[in-house]
Amino acid sequence: MSHGRYRCALGRLQPNKQDPERTKMIGWRETGILVVSADDTRLTWPEREFISQIGKKLYGHRNNEGENA
Repeated sequence: MSHGRYRCALGRLQPNKQDPERTKMIGWRETGILVVSADDTRLTWPEREFISQIGKKLYGHRNNEGENA
């Protein structure tokens, strides 16, 4: 008698978890689309501010800034 784990046939249909940072990197490299948080601590304050200004220009103010787009 085998005491191995029972493997459901549907298990292979479940999607694999993807690393969001890897997905963003591939998006940038393959399509030129940049996904970055204006609060990303890897960026300096001027870089975060620049990202915020671009976001405001393209999409309006963020909801947490007190003004809805």
